[in-house]
Amino acid sequence: MQHSILILGGTTEARLLAQALSDQTRFATTLSLAGRTRTPIAMPVAVRSGGFGGAEGLAAYLADNSINLLIDATHPYAARISANAAEASRIAGIPLVALRRNGWTEQAGDRWNHVESVEAAVSALGENPRRAFLALGRQELLPFEQAQHHTYTIRSVDPVEPPLSVPDAKYITARGPFRETDELALLSEHGINVIVSKNSGGSASYGKIAAARQLGIEVVMIRRPVLPEVTSFQSVDAVLAHLDQFFPAERGE
Repeated sequence: MQHSILILGGTTEARLLAQALSDQTRFATTLSLAGRTRTPIAMPVAVRSGGFGGAEGLAAYLADNSINLLIDATHPYAARISANAAEASRIAGIPLVALRRNGWTEQAGDRWNHVESVEAAVSALGENPRRAFLALGRQELLPFEQAQHHTYTIRSVDPVEPPLSVPDAKYITARGPFRETDELALLSEHGINVIVSKNSGGSASYGKIAAARQLGIEVVMIRRPVLPEVTSFQSVDAVLAHLDQFFPAERGE
């Protein structure tokens, strides 16, 4: 018997989970992506791109496609999607689990300035001109147009189009993981004296945080949003172990 699983993805962990499930014939796995990345990594499972139309649309999809389990493996800052997933699970009566990586913790030598939003991060840059490295999604950059006196170095998976309406911005298109040694070179080359980052957690993008510590650079750290309280796991292996208990393998599998 095959069990149908829908993974709400967009993270490294979602991709690794989908790859692990693709090797198990007892699961029919679909990975759902928001469609914001133009060139997603090819996957060995069915991939769906685009939104569902809110919680009710997602609930209808779960019912129409006979989904047995919903896994929220979205980015820690995708609060609206996570809220919709929890509500859709309730409406459709389909169980939900979340794969949520732990956030980074401040270490000795870090210079973190905690803020609540991107807009607050713009204000935290201050009135004096600074050379800022923006490690954010391209959809979140627009508020920085209100602080035109800074110099920006912006890195994103896809090109920022149209570019920001600021007088001095450099753009880097790259996909992680990023090594600490490379981040040290990048920050030094561009004379960066402040980083704006989300507390994404994981190792793929931590290099810039470790590099900032070495260089004594301030990090304006945007706090994580509050997410729905659902059954959650911090690793792919923990989710796989849960699936083995939730869907016990039939004799002979």
